[in-house]
Amino acid sequence: MPNTRRIILGVDPGTVVMGYALLEVGGATLRMVEMESVRLDTRLEMFDRLSSVHEVVHGLILRHRPQQLAIEAPFHGKNVQSMLKLGRAQGVVIAAALAERLPVAEYSPRSIKQAVTGNGNATKERVWLMLQHTLGIRMEMTRMDASDALAVAVCHHYAETSPVPESRKKGGAKPRGKGGWETFVKENPGRIA
Repeated sequence: MPNTRRIILGVDPGTVVMGYALLEVGGATLRMVEMESVRLDTRLEMFDRLSSVHEVVHGLILRHRPQQLAIEAPFHGKNVQSMLKLGRAQGVVIAAALAERLPVAEYSPRSIKQAVTGNGNATKERVWLMLQHTLGIRMEMTRMDASDALAVAVCHHYAETSPVPESRKKGGAKPRGKGGWETFVKENPGRIA
């Protein structure tokens, strides 16, 4: 899979602001295709906002035809009502992906920061700086929800291409297929010296 072109849709779910990003992977090359924050109308009832989340995600899937969806898990430190709302938003995003038969992987905020920066306690600003450096992005970030979504897509790519099977499990994603060095060498002949 790492040597073929694929698109990963990363989502930072929310019921007020939802971030999304599309990451194109071709071999060892990563390219941001699109990244945005969607502000949902807070005057709408919760279920109407959830419907909007579904429409946005479903539209992205139909337009870009990603092969995978990576989503950020709700942070456990929030209050119960916030967790419930985020869980509903996450469920709607996952349902949109599953309706189109997309594999879904979930990562904790800490594991995303760890994958992108090497530090699970990194600030959102540090994550964005590392994404800019890694992907050659020259734009400034105004909404961190979008950069969080890009970070989860990058984290998923790293988890999927890791030669160490255990690293695939740490972020909460379910490993697919066999891992290890033998698989890595076979899937990445151009990266072996």
